[in-house]
Amino acid sequence: MIDAPRFPASGRSFQLELKKRVDAYFKEQDLKVTGNWKLYLKTAIVGLSFVGIYTWLVFFTPPVIPAIALCMLLGLSVAAIGFNVMHDGAHGSYAKSGLVNQIAASTFDFLGASSFMWKVKHNVIHHTYTNIEGFDDDIDIKPWMRMTLSQKKHFFHRFQHIYFILLYALLFVFWIGFQDFKKYFSGKVGTMAIKEMNWKDHLSFWASKVSFLFLFVLIPIYTTGFLHYLIGFLVFSSTTGIIISIVFQLAHTVEEVDFPEPDELNKMEDEWAIHQVKTTSNFATKNKVITWLAGGLNFQIEHHLFPRVSHVHYPALSEIVKKTSEEFGIKYHEFPKMRQAIFAHILLLRKLGMAQ
Repeated sequence: MIDAPRFPASGRSFQLELKKRVDAYFKEQDLKVTGNWKLYLKTAIVGLSFVGIYTWLVFFTPPVIPAIALCMLLGLSVAAIGFNVMHDGAHGSYAKSGLVNQIAASTFDFLGASSFMWKVKHNVIHHTYTNIEGFDDDIDIKPWMRMTLSQKKHFFHRFQHIYFILLYALLFVFWIGFQDFKKYFSGKVGTMAIKEMNWKDHLSFWASKVSFLFLFVLIPIYTTGFLHYLIGFLVFSSTTGIIISIVFQLAHTVEEVDFPEPDELNKMEDEWAIHQVKTTSNFATKNKVITWLAGGLNFQIEHHLFPRVSHVHYPALSEIVKKTSEEFGIKYHEFPKMRQAIFAHILLLRKLGMAQ
């Protein structure tokens, strides 16, 4: 196993100053850092939407055209549950109660993805070693895609800015059916070892796979027939995969963000908080619909700096982070429109696919 890179301390720490200002904001506004009634109402909306659409499709299957539209909406609802409920719960920011946070995080176990593996991959590794090749599993799509200049180039990468959408469509199934199992049996996420699993962790892992098998394979096949099921599942899973991929990729793999590497002493140039700002980008922060559906993940800079703060607070925190970054001379990456961020992602993929 490769030793993880180390982040330096700083004399005039950006991280400490930012924390002081954000703490002062919550104290002045008399707010808790966890979710509020808006998040809990959203949970009810996306949760009931999933149940309603699933029930309609599986037990009262409509004609083909409406069914395809509903399959797409089902995919959107699963992504929305992941962004808004599971994500905050896994970070411990959904509620003050640890039990409630665990229940919120477990919504993805119910949908087939292991929350245990997610916490290791996302909370620990991605949030610490963002955009560092060999450590951040989110930029490891080898050999199919080249996400940094330090990754090996293959001839087909010159077309990755065209075929990327097909790979993103496979993400949900690949994640549940392969990546989770690879982590489970290897005991590693990329080059990083995961902590030893206890019996509860093993139980939750296998329960997530059984849940997926029954919810998204056996029951739909039994009620709708295999052909109808197959078409519906491909539409549903592709929609989920594309939405999840796009939202996460726009946060870190776009033009202008950094992909830093440790020096010969395995030390990073910037302190952790500065590293997070330089390797992350926001998008469409004025679009309330995108912010609502994406669980504030379009405020990705704020999320990386304050992962234990619920996403309902990110719009307010962004003003603090932006101002502090400017004072410290740190570039704050942001795309006003989502389409601009998508274009920047495609341009980066093309650039990486063409470069030697």
